[in-house]
Amino acid sequence: QVQLVESGGGLAQAGGSLRLSCVASGHILSINTMGWYRQAFGKPREMVARIKSDGDTNVADSVKGRFTISRDNAKNTVYLEMNSLKREDTGIYYCKAERVWTTARYEADYWGRGTQVTVSS
Repeated sequence: QVQLVESGGGLAQAGGSLRLSCVASGHILSINTMGWYRQAFGKPREMVARIKSDGDTNVADSVKGRFTISRDNAKNTVYLEMNSLKREDTGIYYCKAERVWTTARYEADYWGRGTQVTVSS
């Protein structure tokens, strides 16, 4: 069983910064892609940023230049550095691990439970 646990959410003022972390645990052999998604109240979940194991990234236009994604493959951890926060960045941020290969010789995608980010003006 693979579990993802996010941390680092909270309340920030507009223009401020937050850093999210997500640790994947379990009998993991490799993780192809790790990423962050967010969901604002009443809106569908959207991709924020993704990073492959080779460091290749995909970042949403809405956060490009403000958010930076990184990962530590040895620790199965992904980070999201969020700067110049805006009110519209408010939402629940979910971590996702894609194509997780485990000792059970089974590959699947997994989601964390999410962490709330609230940006006030």
